[in-house]
Amino acid sequence: MLVPALASATAPRHRSRPQPTERVPPGARRLAWLDGLRGLAAMVVVFEHSLDVLLPEVRRTASPWFNFGRYGVFVFFLVSGYIVPASLERRGDLRAFWIGRFLRLYPLFAVAGLLGVALAATGVAWPLPAPLTDRPWISALAHATMLQDLLGVPNVVNVFWTLSYEMAFYLLVTAMFAAGVHRASAGAAAVFAAAAAVAGAALPMWLIAGNWPTGSIAATALVFVCGLLAVMYGTARLRLCGALAVAVLVLVLLTVNSRIGGMESLAILATMFAGTALYRVEHGQIARRPGLALVALVPALTVAAGAWPALTSGDASWGWPVAVTAAWLTFLLGWALRHQRMPKVLAWLGIVSYSLYLLHPLVLQVVWRLTGEPDDMALAHRLAWGAAAVSCLLAAAAFTYRHVERPMQNLARRLSRPRAT
Repeated sequence: MLVPALASATAPRHRSRPQPTERVPPGARRLAWLDGLRGLAAMVVVFEHSLDVLLPEVRRTASPWFNFGRYGVFVFFLVSGYIVPASLERRGDLRAFWIGRFLRLYPLFAVAGLLGVALAATGVAWPLPAPLTDRPWISALAHATMLQDLLGVPNVVNVFWTLSYEMAFYLLVTAMFAAGVHRASAGAAAVFAAAAAVAGAALPMWLIAGNWPTGSIAATALVFVCGLLAVMYGTARLRLCGALAVAVLVLVLLTVNSRIGGMESLAILATMFAGTALYRVEHGQIARRPGLALVALVPALTVAAGAWPALTSGDASWGWPVAVTAAWLTFLLGWALRHQRMPKVLAWLGIVSYSLYLLHPLVLQVVWRLTGEPDDMALAHRLAWGAAAVSCLLAAAAFTYRHVERPMQNLARRLSRPRAT
């Protein structure tokens, strides 16, 4: 799961190019070390979700001290923060950016969602949560915004939750770009981290969804669609209004309507903006020392916020803060080794990581249906099932990358080409 070009009076209306002129250096192109980190993160998340199905003893002993899933997704968040805004600024075109995002994310998102519904309907996978089946159309509308985890709607596939925070980040980056303050990513990261540490634990969960469940989803969808249409096709004034509308929407949902709570929601946004700030420091877009100082606040504050419950309650788990610390160390190690050659297997896993991430819960649910309770099987049999599951997952990811992801990416490139003037 990130510089504007020259703006001119004759530029097409759909292009958004803030002053002053900026150029992204060659290093902004797709980098193998980022693919390697994505591949590692995807496989760690697969391992996390295989524990209940195949390795419950690891779940019982390791999970209180290390949350493999949070480790993997925070590596993903750092990678997205590092590269996604750079992708937008390299184009300097909000319309092209959002065409690319929609066609990058939604086709496979829809495929995985439909497969999840089909497996649940046939009894192969776990039944869908009652709120999804009780309100199917409004739940589908929430998923269409990709903000369902911020709207009180269960995820059709459990890993969909992270896409809500990716989408929130894209909308905030869009607003900052439209307002011409996109260089302020280090400050934004520090503000989100401070908010997570100071007020995160006190923020309510599902405040709006609990009192206005259907209306909040309909209003969110309306602001989401109208705001992005204004961003992609409106005049300069409409672009700014649309971007600010979706930014306000996201900030409200993150702070008072998140399923995972305000602390972790704000920590995720802080982490992604910190990744952007590291990119800007590396490429000389912001001053190195103050930039790094603000970035350093993010892991310090977010880990402290996550560790506070463990320090004040003997029953609390250290899994979250330890995993976030490990994710930062992993990303910084990858950043330090970014000029080294990346193993081809790891880089390939990164290329298909979106497919790996979205499809693996479905494969594991099939395995769970076929094997039953893991404690009733010998370890050797469970390891054999794990090897079979990974083999099937890799084949499925290669197939969907080739036949869903790559064609949609090629289509996005064609649709994003500048219009003739």
